[in-house]
Amino acid sequence: MKYYNYFIVTIFILFTETLFANEILELGKNIFLEKGNCATCHALNDAGSNADIGPNLNLIKPDVGRVVMAVTNGIGVMPAYEGILTSEEIEAVAAYVSDKSN
Repeated sequence: MKYYNYFIVTIFILFTETLFANEILELGKNIFLEKGNCATCHALNDAGSNADIGPNLNLIKPDVGRVVMAVTNGIGVMPAYEGILTSEEIEAVAAYVSDKSN
């Protein structure tokens, strides 16, 4: 019985982590398409964007840290979004871009 309870708890944790991860990715996609307006400049297949002003995210496959730095501080002609997006929104869009480009 003791091992059965651990199994149930483990399944529950994995299930809730998956739901939470999906919510973060959905938030990230929404920010990419709407509030952050990333799709105006960047191509990302999952988002249905094919812009070519900024780097094609499908090709450069950035990790989360790289996206967080670029979105927070800006890079090249890309403006900084610190103060425009919350840190949670920046982390969500970074998770989304990194996950969907890899």
